[in-house]
Amino acid sequence: MTLMTSVLVSANLGKNHAAFSARMAQVNDLLSASSLLTWDSRTMMPPGAVVCRGHQTATLTMLAREILVSDETLRLLDASEADAHMLAEDAPERRALQQTREAIAMHRRIPAALQKERAELRSTAQAAWIQARAEDRYALFAPYLEKTVELARQLAEAIGYSEHPYDALMSLFEPGETVATLQLLFAELRAGLLPVVRAIAEKPAPPSDFLRRDYPELLQEKFAIEIAKKFGYDLTRGRLDATVHPFEISFTRDDVRITTRYSRNYLPASLFGVLHETGHALYEQGVDPAYTRTPLATDLPGLYAVGGVSFGAHESQSRLWENHVGRSRTFWALHYPALRQTFPDQLSDVSEEAFYRAINRVQPGLIRVEADELTYDFHVMMRTELESDLIAGKLSVAELPEAWNALMKRDLGVVVPDNRRGVLQDIHWSSGQIGTFCNYTIGNVMAAQLYAQATQEDAVIEQALATGDYQPLWQWLGDRIYQHGRRFSRDELLIKATGRKLDSAPYIAYLSNKYTSLYA
Repeated sequence: MTLMTSVLVSANLGKNHAAFSARMAQVNDLLSASSLLTWDSRTMMPPGAVVCRGHQTATLTMLAREILVSDETLRLLDASEADAHMLAEDAPERRALQQTREAIAMHRRIPAALQKERAELRSTAQAAWIQARAEDRYALFAPYLEKTVELARQLAEAIGYSEHPYDALMSLFEPGETVATLQLLFAELRAGLLPVVRAIAEKPAPPSDFLRRDYPELLQEKFAIEIAKKFGYDLTRGRLDATVHPFEISFTRDDVRITTRYSRNYLPASLFGVLHETGHALYEQGVDPAYTRTPLATDLPGLYAVGGVSFGAHESQSRLWENHVGRSRTFWALHYPALRQTFPDQLSDVSEEAFYRAINRVQPGLIRVEADELTYDFHVMMRTELESDLIAGKLSVAELPEAWNALMKRDLGVVVPDNRRGVLQDIHWSSGQIGTFCNYTIGNVMAAQLYAQATQEDAVIEQALATGDYQPLWQWLGDRIYQHGRRFSRDELLIKATGRKLDSAPYIAYLSNKYTSLYA
């Protein structure tokens, strides 16, 4: 990709800006260290360390916040803005200054005690969730969720909103989205996808029992990481580990780690989990090196070390590489022989076509991360509805499992047998991330819009994909999305890349064409 030449610590802006940049680098360092402790807590930390880990991450987060909102940072910000007035409005230096000022204003509205309590709760709540999920005991997690929801309500009030408290929480992860805008988007998707779902429900499903044969975990890991490397994941700046719930996390572009969850008797779980997290990692590893340890690689509103502009933009990359590439007929025409060679006993009687149809089988199910493309967004829309009702006080934590089960029946026709595969399945609430579920559907929509534009704009991309060359697609995405970090807003990126803001039409067309063809 063509990386930018501008460096944020610019000699042209003088000593004030250099001092400001150094100060913001400290903020990023602290948040990166906190993220490293979070990675450890989800992968290797012994269970007895939970309470201390909560204090440790809270301390680092609060130190970062104190530096950010301090009078000294504000003084340096004022001086840097005075020096930068001659630069273009969208120059990276000016965008970094603007975003820092907005973040300072927001954090000064939020009581420090509230920030600290939320940070401390995260580690203990995650430990309680892991135990509750393993034992299928919602009551173990409910008190922590009660506290998480209450703190989220307080946070929403501190941030401020015009119409719905949930809008304030979404602004941390997907700036500009509101309950009202989501209702319009979700209505478009339901209208476009429900007819396809209902038509397919009348068709015989392809066999997929062979996906649940015995697949040794080490062989799953070996195959998946090779694909991640082919996509462009740099293992000199990353690694793959096992966890309860897959995630990607970065501590600058030079240390971007991914995880997956292995199921010995269900091959797609880890395989597509790795492809999904690889998409996230490509985004983080592709940020302009000049933005390292700056506000353009730091989520200052949310206090995370994240280079992507929004969670939805991030999900667009995970879903693009997982689905548009990894679930395509072109992909498996190339890579199925290697998979069959990796698992000869399990797949010797399974043709490439049978495997392709099985991994794209439409079957409403219980687990979001294992859902097919066509029903996936119904999981997301349901969770968003539940979250907004929790924050608005229309739904209590005690009522949540029953409400969850009712919506699963309503939207997907699925009966939930237990809380482990129901309300306890996702990690988000235990980590305090209320307001993020919409990002998955926004990511799906954005992925289709970007992929359609890339393949229409550059014929070489599809030709290269057919030969297993992923460099042209990676290059296109790197030039238009990755390198910019947090410099531009989500819609600015979309307009620059595709000429328009978020548009559901390419996504609906992609799913309709793909699944009409599969089930014709």
